[in-house]
Amino acid sequence: MPEATPPSERTRVVREPNRGVYDRETIYKILDEGFVCHVGFSVDGQPYVIPTLFARVGHALYFHGSAASRMLRNLGEGLPVCVTVTLTDGFVLARSVFNHSMNYRSVVALGKATPVDAPQEKREALHGFTEKILRGRWNEARQPSDQELKATSILRLPLSEVSAKVRTGPPIDDEADYALPVWAGVIPVHVAFDSPIRDERCDRAIALPPYLQNFQR
Repeated sequence: MPEATPPSERTRVVREPNRGVYDRETIYKILDEGFVCHVGFSVDGQPYVIPTLFARVGHALYFHGSAASRMLRNLGEGLPVCVTVTLTDGFVLARSVFNHSMNYRSVVALGKATPVDAPQEKREALHGFTEKILRGRWNEARQPSDQELKATSILRLPLSEVSAKVRTGPPIDDEADYALPVWAGVIPVHVAFDSPIRDERCDRAIALPPYLQNFQR
């Protein structure tokens, strides 16, 4: 059986509880597939929700930005955060407007994010960001200088209070509506990647790296 993360009162799925998922394997697959997380926090009574790049390394999420970022300055002081990641898998078209829905996979993680100060852990987090998008890129591109590391704030959120919510399958209509002459079904949604576009200042003699040839996720 997959390792489960017992839900807290804050992460237990209340609406449509049958869609709640608490095993780490499913939760981590969703996190590893997503590119952007939204970080919610409050400063002086004003709520903010900021989209940012992230990566999962082990049992923690890392996210980063400029050292001058208001979000990162305040989070580094130990403000509570809510981090969400959502993947859209399909538009669900029911026979009634009320029962239209979406197929999706989402994760909510709660806790306190703490700043990463150790240079080695910072590098490991940046390695995670880079390799998550393009495996093999870290060893080919120039790696961060000490000055660049100082200019980048990275925060760690342990994945100790986390849950997922998943919807799959066809529309669910009221029984009487199944007789309506209305098309119903699912429009699948996928992330697609086009062919790489070479930078105008990139030497034409440099071949397209193997990891970019027929790139798919």
